[in-house]
Amino acid sequence: MRNNHVRLNCGITLPLIGFGTYSFPNDRKTTELAVHNALEMGYRHFDTAKIYGSEPAVGKAINEAICEGEVEREDIFLTSKLWGSDHHDPVSALKQTLENMGMEYLDMYLVHWPVSLKPWVDYPVPNQDDFEKLDLENTWAGMEKCLEMGLCRCIGVSNFSSKKIECLLDYACTPPSVNQVEMHPMWRQGRLRKTCGDHNIHVSAYSPLGGPGNAWGSTAVVNHPIIRSIAFKHKTTPAQVALKWGLSKGSSVIVKSFNQGRMKENIGAFDVRLDNEDMLEIEKLEEVKIMRGEFHVNETTSPYKTIEELWDGEI
Repeated sequence: MRNNHVRLNCGITLPLIGFGTYSFPNDRKTTELAVHNALEMGYRHFDTAKIYGSEPAVGKAINEAICEGEVEREDIFLTSKLWGSDHHDPVSALKQTLENMGMEYLDMYLVHWPVSLKPWVDYPVPNQDDFEKLDLENTWAGMEKCLEMGLCRCIGVSNFSSKKIECLLDYACTPPSVNQVEMHPMWRQGRLRKTCGDHNIHVSAYSPLGGPGNAWGSTAVVNHPIIRSIAFKHKTTPAQVALKWGLSKGSSVIVKSFNQGRMKENIGAFDVRLDNEDMLEIEKLEEVKIMRGEFHVNETTSPYKTIEELWDGEI
């Protein structure tokens, strides 16, 4: 196996550096150009989602590259995600995603969040009264149906806690292959990585640099003195140090930049070598969950009474 891929529990391999396509506002032409540039640089793992609005642009750019003989479909690992308003019918949602992208199948389909939303919620930050009680067992049965129908090659989850993973495994006929979560040197997800490792579930890191440039993000990771000193020591960049840390933990990383210079920098993280001293120094960093405020809970209107119940309570 190539050392820049990992074999998932479903038997297929996933490229360890993925190209994220979330942007706000989403501009189709800009996204198409970014995907073309990423393909030229060697990216082969592309991450999108219904709620990102980037599915059509990603599909168009990849299909153009295939038609022009630049890549084969089999060379590409393509991921999209089930939005909360589609939990009642993952099969129909995935068929719509495939139509959006002009694809016959996805390589990976993820449950975007462990929350269910009312059918009309097509915006990324739900209101307090947009939530419905989640029937995750029924949702997962729909995901397994997508797999059985050949609409995707693997299924997985995103933003699932250790307790949610354990709950899902109680009734899943097919276990998730991936759990995509926020993870970076200042939010190291130690407990979750152990839980997923115990069940052979691959952890994929989004916001692996702390999400700088996003409304919820911060430059705290790439500007941290320890990260910067390690970068200086190895004559590399803070971003490459942060990405290599994630890769060294056995995770894949989803990088999101449409700037060509940073795109080249990010994929160059494969060539960085961190030693044991570097890894120990990173373990000393104070943990700060950069991404916050995606979902809000109102004790009177939401079926979830607290943030803890939303993520880890009975479902």
